[in-house]
Amino acid sequence: MTYKTGDNALLPELTAREVCQALREVTFGRRTMSKVDGEPCTEMYACHLTVDVEGWHITLYSDCDTLNYCEEALCPDGRRWAFDPGDRYGTDPVALLSTWENQTLERMLKAL
Repeated sequence: MTYKTGDNALLPELTAREVCQALREVTFGRRTMSKVDGEPCTEMYACHLTVDVEGWHITLYSDCDTLNYCEEALCPDGRRWAFDPGDRYGTDPVALLSTWENQTLERMLKAL
């Protein structure tokens, strides 16, 4: 699927795999991640947290110190990916991470 940007250029839709790759590169130390906004997850039972991954804005949902899913992502070129509860399993970027990557990302998010 494609969409038009402001200059009418057609760009492919942002995919869950692209968002997953940005998160994966954080876990391997190839990209840096910083907190943009969100509730402190240590003080809340469940929270949304928006992080910046070198220009990517990714909103993640955590429940009971467990990273559950990616709510939405916006990449530097303006393409957007959004969670849809009707999507089939495996189309969420967090679900595409390995167990080790998921656990590493959880630890990194807690440290923010």
